[in-house]
Order: sequence, then C-alpha cells, then structure tokens
Amino acid sequence: MLNKIKKDLQKLANPKKAEILQRFFKTGKGEYGEGDMFLGIVVPEQRQVVKKYKDAPFSVIAKLLASKIHEHRLVGVLILVEKFKRADKRLRSHPDSPEIPRAEGYRLKRQIFDFYLKNTARINNWDLVDLSAPAIGQYLLDKNTLILVKLAKSKNLWERRIAIMFTYAFIRENKFSETFKIAEILLNDEHDLIHKAVGWMLREAGNRDLAAAEKFLKKRCKQMPRTMLRYAIEKFSEPKRRRYLAK
Repeated sequence: MLNKIKKDLQKLANPKKAEILQRFFKTGKGEYGEGDMFLGIVVPEQRQVVKKYKDAPFSVIAKLLASKIHEHRLVGVLILVEKFKRADKRLRSHPDSPEIPRAEGYRLKRQIFDFYLKNTARINNWDLVDLSAPAIGQYLLDKNTLILVKLAKSKNLWERRIAIMFTYAFIRENKFSETFKIAEILLNDEHDLIHKAVGWMLREAGNRDLAAAEKFLKKRCKQMPRTMLRYAIEKFSEPKRRRYLAK
C-alpha cells in the first residue's frame, strides 16, 4: 500500500508548484522548514488520496511520516485524522451500543492519539500541525490535560504549536480555560509561528465568548508580542483595536 500511495502522489506532482511551496514554507538553510521537500500537490488533491487509502495501517502511516517529502507526511497525518473522526463518529452515533464495540472505539482513539504524540518530530511544519491537531486534540476533552503543558514547554517548536492547536478542540466545545492556560505559557515564546497560532486561538475563543477573551487580553496584552496581539484582536472594531495596540 505504501508504494501505491507514493505512486498516486507522484502522478499529481507539479514541479513549478513545488518551487513555490518550498519558498512559502521556508525550507532554506536556517529557516524553520529547512530541508523539507515538496512534490507540489495542493491539499484538496491530497485529500482525494487520503479518501482512497483511509484504511491504511499504522505501519504504513509511520513510513509516510518518516519521508522527507512534505506531501507524504501530510497524507499520513490526514489519514490519522480520518481514522480518528470515523472512530469518534461511531461512538457519537451509537451511544447505546454494546460495551465491547464502544471499548474498541475508545481504544482506537487512544491508539491514534498516542501514535500522534510519538511522531511529533515528523509533524514538523505548520500546515501539518494545523490540519491535524484540532481533530486529534478532541481525545483530551474528557481527559487529564497535563500533556498540553508538557508540549507547551517543549524545546521543539512544533510540539509547542501542537499544544495550542490541540486547544481548538476545547474552543469548539465552548471551553476556553485550556486555551488561556497554554497561551499564558507561550506568552513569551520567541517564535513568530507560535505568536500567530496563539493569537489565532485567542481570536477563536473571542468569537465564542468575547468577555472571556477580553478578560485575558486586558490582563496580558502589554506582555504580548505584537503579532500575537494583532491576530487576537483582528475582528474587533477599529477603535477597540487601536486601544489595545496603544497599550
């Protein structure tokens, strides 16, 4: 199956698009995506491949994630997301099903989550994180969330981004405390990609509970990197944005 997936992706390769993507995703020496290689395939086309191979086993996904080619890794994480969503859908659709099938659903979600965490070193660009972490993070909705703090304090840039993007699952359930807690930890992060992700999640929290988001912002806006603050207040009225930026 691995070879079939790679062949299908190779057929979709676009060398001119690959050159553009390699610049866009900062693959030059010393940049955050250094050494990443692209085939030049847009995400909708990759999703069609995912749909075809959604039942790929973990062994195949692991080999996709081990690839130096960006699209191989993205297809790998998107297959994981598809597996997780299908397991979650079964549990939600059949809440009164027999105990054994439900146990299997929970076991699969746990297996996917653990596999994801073991492979964070290969989930190593912002699109790989952003297209997977919000879905996989749903696993934590009724679990202990100390892993979020551990990831947020990691030396690995992508684990820190995963930490804040995991909290998107909580935001979608109108639960904001985890987002604010991780935002607090990442407040003084040095990387622009973290500033953008934290600001984005604060904005999403504000879209659902403006009072809660403003309570956090009023307390921390003076400490925030400019980019983080701009992302967080992007949908505020112009006068309100100016007041926050002036602080």
